[in-house]
Amino acid sequence: MNAEETGRLDRGDGTHLAWARLPGRGPTTVFLTGFRSDMEGSKATALRDFCAAEGRAFLRFDYSGHGASEGRFEEGCIGEWAMDAATVIETLTDGPVVLVGSSMGGWISLLLLRHLAARVQGFIGIAPAPDFTERLMWPALTEEHRAAILRNGMVLVESPYGPPVPLTRKLFEDGRNQLVLNAPISFDGPVRILQGMRDNEVPWQYAPEIAQRLEAPDVRITLVKEGDHRLAREEDLALLVETLRGLPGGGAASP
Repeated sequence: MNAEETGRLDRGDGTHLAWARLPGRGPTTVFLTGFRSDMEGSKATALRDFCAAEGRAFLRFDYSGHGASEGRFEEGCIGEWAMDAATVIETLTDGPVVLVGSSMGGWISLLLLRHLAARVQGFIGIAPAPDFTERLMWPALTEEHRAAILRNGMVLVESPYGPPVPLTRKLFEDGRNQLVLNAPISFDGPVRILQGMRDNEVPWQYAPEIAQRLEAPDVRITLVKEGDHRLAREEDLALLVETLRGLPGGGAASP
């Protein structure tokens, strides 16, 4: 079984991003975490363990302001976190990659399809949430919260997953510049979307809309009737691993 390497990467402005990497056969599977999540979550580690056992290359990391990386969460935004992802991938991997994006990581993955283009061989979205700041989060805020963001630049909002979340004007304004569902998304590789039907964050009906926007010829959606937003139950993690194992071309390790 391959041993995992860890390190910190200066993204170019003195902010260091934490990463962990498994050497192995390609393509490299890259896990992209969700909003306020980190690379120590169960989905990231389940994929790490699978890739280690199979001798596959694997990369996970934390965006700035997340997990073990430097930076303040409230100073970040979708565009900056997407550039964090691009910097880590371009610096720490060679050749083709398979992107596995959870929630916000699904949005960032779709942005990377433009930036990395020919290097991406496959994409797995776990409750992918492209455009969520504009289409899901902003409409769900109270009028008082929206007014406070516009007036003060930030508001703290209660979260079911932990401490209150700082939501900034920068996050929403940048999000409007990063929208991907307003036009066709060009991609030739296989796409798999895993979506829980008990997801209280991203409606399951979102998944077919993403599939419609993707120009990829091989797009499949798996709906998990009892699955929630995290899809982190034992059976959900097994489904994720099997989805990667069965991904045509991009999922098969090559010498």
